[in-house]
Amino acid sequence: MDWVGTESILFKNVSFVAPDGVKTGDVLVKQGKVAAIEPSLPEHAEVIIKDSGLTLIPGVIDPHVHFRDPGSPRKETLETGSKAAASGGVTSFFDMPNTNPLTVTIDAMTEKKAIAANSSLINYNFFIGANHENFDVLNDVENVPGIKIFVGSSTGNMCVDSDEHLTRIFSNGSRLIAVHSENETEVQENAARYASSEDVLDHLNIRTVSAAITSTKRLVAMAEKYQRRLHVCHLTTQEEMAFLAEKNLSPLVTTEVSPQHLLLWAPDIYNKIGNYAKINPPIREKRHAMALAKGLKTGVIECIGTDHAPHTKDDKDQSFQKAPSGMPGVETSLPLMLTQMANGFCSLEEVVEWMCHAPARLYNIQNKGRLEVGYDADLTLLDLNASYTLKNDDMLTKCGWTAFEGTEIKGGVVATFVNGNMVYREKDFFDDIKGQEVKIG
Repeated sequence: MDWVGTESILFKNVSFVAPDGVKTGDVLVKQGKVAAIEPSLPEHAEVIIKDSGLTLIPGVIDPHVHFRDPGSPRKETLETGSKAAASGGVTSFFDMPNTNPLTVTIDAMTEKKAIAANSSLINYNFFIGANHENFDVLNDVENVPGIKIFVGSSTGNMCVDSDEHLTRIFSNGSRLIAVHSENETEVQENAARYASSEDVLDHLNIRTVSAAITSTKRLVAMAEKYQRRLHVCHLTTQEEMAFLAEKNLSPLVTTEVSPQHLLLWAPDIYNKIGNYAKINPPIREKRHAMALAKGLKTGVIECIGTDHAPHTKDDKDQSFQKAPSGMPGVETSLPLMLTQMANGFCSLEEVVEWMCHAPARLYNIQNKGRLEVGYDADLTLLDLNASYTLKNDDMLTKCGWTAFEGTEIKGGVVATFVNGNMVYREKDFFDDIKGQEVKIG
C-alpha cells in the first residue's frame, strides 16, 4: 500500500518511544499531527502500518548543520542536505550563517528561508550570524533559533572576538547565543608558528585545548554577567566538560557534542584518513572523547549536533594548509548512536533524549521533538535489527564521503515522516510536499 500523501496513518502494534519511555501500542497520525496513542485503536486510517519488529521515535532534530546554500552548490544544497538528513531520520535542522552571502541581514535570512521553502524535504530554520556591523539585526530578525557567533574563526571569516563587540551582543536582547568557542588570538599565533607544517596532526597544535577552555570560560563569564542564554557548540575537551560540570549553569549555559568528537580520536583517525579528519575544533586524543561520553551520560552535555560541514574530495585532497576544515555527518548521526546503543553505551530512551527531546527543549521549539498527542507528526521508523557497513559510495550528501567509512552499523532508518508526510522510505524519496519553517518560542 502507498504510504505517501495520506491524511491519516495508523502504526499498529508498534514499539515506540514516548516521553515516559518505551511502550507498545497504536499511534494514529492525522492531518500532520499525532492524533492518538492507545494500547489499541480501531483500524480507521487511510494507511495502516503493521510491519512487525519496527520501532517508532520522534524525528531527530539536528541543531547544527552547514548546508552551504546559497553559495557552494558543488558541496551541498538545501535540497541535497535535507535528503541526506531525511535518510538518517532527521526531520528538522538549524543551518549556520557562514554561507555566501553571509546570513547577517534580514534580506539574506529571507532569501535562505525562501530557498528552503521550495527545496527542503524536511523542516528548517537558520541562525542569524553576528559580525561587527549588524547589532540591530540580531534582535530584529524574526523567528530564528538564535544568534551564532564565531568567537574563533572558521569557514566563512565571521570572527567576532573583541570584548567590545561581544559585550554589546551579550548585553542587548534575550535571544539565545550559540558560539564557536576558541581563543582567536591563540589560534592565530599557533597558526603562524606552524605555517610551514604539512602534518595534519599539527591541527591539534594550532587549535589547542588551551584555546578552547580559555574561550569557553570567558563566554560563560559573560553569560553569567548578563544572564544571557548561551549554547556552546561542538564541545571537544575534557577541560571544558569538567568546567561546565563544576559550574552547573544549566539551563543558562548548555552545550552539544558531535558524533565525530565523541566516537573518533587522535592520532588514529588522522593516520587513517588524513585531511578528511580536519575539522574545527579538532578531533582530539582519546581522553577527551571519553570525557565527552561521560558528559553526555551525566547530562553536562545535553544534546547531539552534527556540525555537518561537507567539502568535496578535491577540496580535502589538497595539502594540509590548503584543505578546508569540516566533515559531513547529518545522515550518519542517528545510525551511529543506535550502534552505540546496541554496544551497550546507552539506551534508546537516551538516544531520543539527546537527539529529539533536548534540542526541542534547549531551543524552545514549538510542537516538535516528542511522540505525544498534539505534537507535529515528525517521526522516524527504525529497524533496530538492521545491520550494514557505512561506505563512501552510499553517502547521499553531495560531497560523497564519510569519516566513518567501514563502520559496522546496528540499527537503521526505514522511513521518515515530516508533518505527517512520508518523505523517505528504504532509499526512496518523496518530495511532492516540502518541509516547513520551525517555529521558535
